[in-house]
Amino acid sequence: MGIEKVGKTMNENESNGELKPEKKPTSRYIRIKPFSLIMLIFALVLATAAVTFFALTVGDEKVVEVVKPQQVGNDRKEFTKLFEAYDQLKQTYFDDVDDQVVLDGAINGMVDALGDPYSDYLNVKEAKQLNESISSSFEGIGAEIQESNGYISIVSPIKNSPAEKVGLLPNDTILSVDGKSIQGMSSSEAVLLIRGEKGSTVTLSIRRGDRQEPFDVKIKRDVIPIHTVYAEMLEDGIAHINITSFSEQTYEELLEAINEMVDKGMQGVLIDVRQNPGGILTGAIDISNLFVEEGKTILQTQEKGKSPELYPASGGQKVTVPVALIVDDGSASASEILAGALKESAGIPIVGVKTFGKGTVQSPTQLPDGSNLKLTTAKWLTPDGNWIHKKGIEPDVNVPYPSYASLPFLDSSEEMDKGRVSPSVQAAEEMLEAVGYDPGEVDGLYDDSTVEAVKTLQKDLQIEQTGVLTGDTTVGLMQKLRDKLKNDDPQLLKAKEVVLKEIHS
Repeated sequence: MGIEKVGKTMNENESNGELKPEKKPTSRYIRIKPFSLIMLIFALVLATAAVTFFALTVGDEKVVEVVKPQQVGNDRKEFTKLFEAYDQLKQTYFDDVDDQVVLDGAINGMVDALGDPYSDYLNVKEAKQLNESISSSFEGIGAEIQESNGYISIVSPIKNSPAEKVGLLPNDTILSVDGKSIQGMSSSEAVLLIRGEKGSTVTLSIRRGDRQEPFDVKIKRDVIPIHTVYAEMLEDGIAHINITSFSEQTYEELLEAINEMVDKGMQGVLIDVRQNPGGILTGAIDISNLFVEEGKTILQTQEKGKSPELYPASGGQKVTVPVALIVDDGSASASEILAGALKESAGIPIVGVKTFGKGTVQSPTQLPDGSNLKLTTAKWLTPDGNWIHKKGIEPDVNVPYPSYASLPFLDSSEEMDKGRVSPSVQAAEEMLEAVGYDPGEVDGLYDDSTVEAVKTLQKDLQIEQTGVLTGDTTVGLMQKLRDKLKNDDPQLLKAKEVVLKEIHS
């Protein structure tokens, strides 16, 4: 993201949750001064990858040498206590002291003391591991994550990724990775545990919403899709264009998609950035420029003690058909820049639920030894000067997800049969009911009605009718639920209604 990935956000595919330097905006839009470009490296997707993400280069020398109290100048007296503590530690601690470990701990402590989940420090080893992981492949589960209050949560799964296919959702909290608790870890540390080679399996323990019972999700890692724009023509000449992240190629992909839809008779377009964790700033600016009138503001940025700097739209190609933007709580950072620009400078209606709420700018600095320090250096504002940090952007038309969209993942290796009582049984009953099978009372008890519902499902799936929910039956049930969410998408249907109304007005 000049925007990085969201927050201490990392895409487990690339890095921070992967850090990636930004390109200068293209000349056809905005000329950014060098100092502005440096300031505008937003924390994204980690390539996003990332999530999009942040290629860190590393070395082996120490960051700095420890200075003794007598070497501290009069202008740095605030560090006297720090060095006195270090001397006391070296002199009296019962075991040997690793200077580099202590120094890294001191830097981590300073960064953590800021209370800012988007500022982070990677020591040499962490930066090197992350860099090697990123450069070797884009393989993993495909989810953007962030750390907040000691917990790691999902910002958004990437479209068509393993994380999306198993049903991970924005705001899911990851409690452990392969049985190892990750509470208290930074997002960088968590990414290193979650990412892995194609074909390998990782088990995440997930807590979702108000459900007290965590559930395990086994995910087979794979190559993460890098295509970021998907387009289809719906009925009535309405195009649906899904942007999954803002990477270097997204603008060109979007132009191709728009031209393809125009050739198919596009009368209106739905731009969909649901579960889009963000991306590079230039991508957000270029794409916003397609919809915002020349001279109007796309966004503002503000450093400490300075007045906001405005970024106006330039001329060039513009989309002139009616438009609606679809967002959700996984729409973050660069997605929110687009939403703010379209809502406030183009009057384009926003449909869905409130966005994630990430309104700060991070600047990563590689230290001499290869470690990396990423600090929040500015905030970005919408065209009207609104700071959406921790607030998000409210849609013009609020359309919540149906309750069955947040049901927990069902483990296909688990067997559920008559007489069993558990939260998983209740989730299964809710799924059965949602896709048209009658499990009787949804109470967590696998009774005769549940058995009959499962047998009917198995008949439709053309598999053996045992009445036991496991294996292919579980997979088939979850696929039917995904199909229902896609075919009966209330947010998409409402956005289409909004655009059709404008076309016919």
